[in-house]
Amino acid sequence: NNIAIVHEEMTLTYQELNNKSNQLGHYINKNFRLSANSCVALYLNKSIYMPIAILGVLKAGCAYVPIDPHYPKERVKY
Repeated sequence: NNIAIVHEEMTLTYQELNNKSNQLGHYINKNFRLSANSCVALYLNKSIYMPIAILGVLKAGCAYVPIDPHYPKERVKY
């Protein structure tokens, strides 16, 4: 029940982080046909959701590629 993440006024415990990332990992595996070592783009601002997304993708057996929403559109498309 210890705090794992604090971002602005939001907090997550280690248990909540684990549960949410497991849920995302299962969702990815159930809804997308990704093979082991597939890359998943994470187009997110820095927030409490970023570690959930990173862990969820890793738990799905994939790799992640962080994409900063502030990048120029041409770079994001690439």
